[in-house]
Amino acid sequence: MIDWTTKSFQQLTVAELYELLALRAEVFVVEQDCVYQDLDGKDQESLHLLGYENGQLIAYARILDKGLSYPDYASIGRVVTSPAARGRAIGYELMREADHSLVANYGAQSVKISAQAHLQGFYGKLGYVGVGEEYLEDGIPHRAMVK
Repeated sequence: MIDWTTKSFQQLTVAELYELLALRAEVFVVEQDCVYQDLDGKDQESLHLLGYENGQLIAYARILDKGLSYPDYASIGRVVTSPAARGRAIGYELMREADHSLVANYGAQSVKISAQAHLQGFYGKLGYVGVGEEYLEDGIPHRAMVK
């Protein structure tokens, strides 16, 4: 069973911040072999959804209120599951929790994400619809999707 918690940046402990940054680096920088500026100045204004199993951080997402990433949309980003926890559909649970946390904290509103292009089917099953053309973000094909 996964223990989900949502915290503001100020509520994160130093250990939690280290864990979430380590997970993001493990997947987005090392596994995906992508050099990019992860620390983009938005973490301080975001909510952080952490999913723990047996004391280990296995899933994470960053939740941004309208105006932080897109002028007219809230957003969910840095969606990541630990390689050790994959194959159990945790990504779907993570996104459902992120949607719930977004509504609970910011109210019901339209959400826009920048999805890696190969994950459009995954996000589509969660109600997101692709908009516009694919584009390169940090050398990886992406597509904007809205819900």
